[in-house]
Amino acid sequence: MTIDKKFVDKFINVSSKAALASSYLVGKNDKIAADKAAVDSMRNELNKIDFEGRVVIGEGELDEAPMLYIGEKIGSNNGPKFDLAVDPLEGTNFAAKNLPGALSVIAIAEKNNLFNAPETYMEKISANVNEKGVIDLDFSVKKNISNLSEYLNKKPENLTACLLDRPRHKQIIETLKELKVNTKLITDGDVSGALLVTNKKYNVDIFLGIGGGPEGVLAASALDSFNCYFQGRFLFDSEHDKLRAKKMGINDFKKKYELKEIVSGDSIFCATGITSGELVNGIKLNENDFTSETFVTHKSTGLKKVIKLNQNIR
Repeated sequence: MTIDKKFVDKFINVSSKAALASSYLVGKNDKIAADKAAVDSMRNELNKIDFEGRVVIGEGELDEAPMLYIGEKIGSNNGPKFDLAVDPLEGTNFAAKNLPGALSVIAIAEKNNLFNAPETYMEKISANVNEKGVIDLDFSVKKNISNLSEYLNKKPENLTACLLDRPRHKQIIETLKELKVNTKLITDGDVSGALLVTNKKYNVDIFLGIGGGPEGVLAASALDSFNCYFQGRFLFDSEHDKLRAKKMGINDFKKKYELKEIVSGDSIFCATGITSGELVNGIKLNENDFTSETFVTHKSTGLKKVIKLNQNIR
């Protein structure tokens, strides 16, 4: 089964309108308000579309999020059945502080084809390789770099690794330095970080480290269209987290998930820029209209490009 390509434009409109709503709060130092604006807009636009939707990756869970929570039903309840992963404002700090890289992100797959992930951390790794055994979460950093260097026919000092700038990554960063690998440290936004491996123009060869589990699923949805390699493993620090995971059907807490286990079948991924970053430019406001840029993939049609749109504000 494939998702009708008419839905590509519909979901680009969803992420574009959410990005627009959030853009009015860029630089206002209120990440909660900026996030709420994106959430409210995304929910409103989704409910205008004819489909039966279920949020499997959302803004928290029912008891902690008023809208777009995990399990929420969305859409007109008339049409094909889709599972959705949403991050209406990826990079809340970027938007609040008017920094590059804030995005509005949504991924869609057919029902039961998108991983239902808990709100927890995930160990992840991605690279533009299309075979197993080159990189792996169970390999040491040194082995991953050595294998990737051989696979890409590049010296380690000509490789660039992207990872979140966090104290938990101190040892990884030190090892990369010893290996003379270039590092690209990002402060937030590990959906876009993982996607930098998709094209040589971004000059990132590998993304690795610990980030958000939901963000891992969103990134995997896009990487699937690029035939890239992705692997993720959820980290459960408490019995409460394990209980939540079990309710979602996760029983093996140390399992490594391959790309096809996270997203299968056809999918659509949209990431619209709120503030300009490496993937896309941010919202540009004019008197009566706005311009948006959206990083889009649609697996069955082979679509993977940045689409620029000019739309009326009303």
